[in-house]
Amino acid sequence: MKDILHPLCLAIAGTGFLILVRDLGKGRRDPALVALACTYAFSALSYAVSLTWVWVRVDGLLGVPNIVVPVAQGCVILVLALQATVLAHWSRPPPAARRRSRHLLAAAAAVIAAMSVLFVLLTPATTRPTDFSLYYAHDPVFQAYVLLYFGTYSVAEIYLARSCRTYARTATNRSIAFSLRLVALGAVVTLAYSGIRIAGIIGAEAGFGVSHLNGFAWACGDVGATLTQIGYLIPTVARRTGRARDWATAHLRYRRLGPLWSALDEADPGITLRRPARQRHDLLRGRSAHFPLLRRRVEIRQGQKLMRRYLDPVVRERAEARRRAEGLAGAELAAAVTAEQIRAALVRHRADAPAAAPAEYADADLDLATTEDELRHLQRVASYFTAPPPPPTAPPESHDTADTRSSTPGARS
Repeated sequence: MKDILHPLCLAIAGTGFLILVRDLGKGRRDPALVALACTYAFSALSYAVSLTWVWVRVDGLLGVPNIVVPVAQGCVILVLALQATVLAHWSRPPPAARRRSRHLLAAAAAVIAAMSVLFVLLTPATTRPTDFSLYYAHDPVFQAYVLLYFGTYSVAEIYLARSCRTYARTATNRSIAFSLRLVALGAVVTLAYSGIRIAGIIGAEAGFGVSHLNGFAWACGDVGATLTQIGYLIPTVARRTGRARDWATAHLRYRRLGPLWSALDEADPGITLRRPARQRHDLLRGRSAHFPLLRRRVEIRQGQKLMRRYLDPVVRERAEARRRAEGLAGAELAAAVTAEQIRAALVRHRADAPAAAPAEYADADLDLATTEDELRHLQRVASYFTAPPPPPTAPPESHDTADTRSSTPGARS
């Protein structure tokens, strides 16, 4: 069971660490995210060394049977302390959170030191990668080791479950509330793992065995830890997903405004203070389109102002009548009519024919209180806009034609 579930848990823990690892290299780091990244790192390490084939090779390399036990379980103690540290930073003021973090890490160091001493006194002689806890259950030193480790483990998981349930009740963010409940569920499930291990020590003295529950114990430990890891990762993944969605949305909006902006820019290049880079280059480099999008909004509006004196009232009246007949109303009607006004104004601008009594844009009276409102409106305008066809170009005068004229009968020579 261990070698079936541990690779999955290792993959989840490793993925979580890779998602959070960039926070370790930042100048101004969020202590909670750093602690969470370290949680996934130590968790992945504990799973990696506990795989049977890794266990055997580490024992052979270091020459100490079952040395993986204190290494892996020491990592687990650090994981428990770091998980509590994350909760402290999420729920307490920074000074109090830092004090709590120091106390938790000091307690973890003390437990790991005591475990190391007991393991040295145990001196196991046989490598037992699957049933180590059951094999040495009658050894008094190992009994003390198990009670220390799993006692600490149980107390930490109970604290984690209670704290997460409490914080989930007051969380206003749905993803955070769900993740805290998932962490609490995982902590409760892992209690079955520690309970079976402690029962094995008690049974060795009381005359009953729990060897038939060994696979179930590994399953509870791995499933519970996996739920906890996923729960801790949900808020970060949700935040990163939101950022990625905003990044993609900004680029999509920027692209959709392209034809409208290009037509206005061609009519009067003065609306563009700085030539934009190709969007494909920004996409390949992962650059945000947020600022270019805001600049494009301003440039389109500036272009509309410059086209203002070319707005024919007749164009607006006919466009409104036609679009109303199509069933448009409100903001959609204003956007569609504005798009037609801009197109007609560009044609008049090309012919240098200002309107005698310019009309107002159909969207002049819309309540666009925020930048987001204006961007949404311009997206609607762009969806209805079609650029006017380019002006016809006169064919170049042919030399053959000139020669023909000169050779026409009656022409002077």
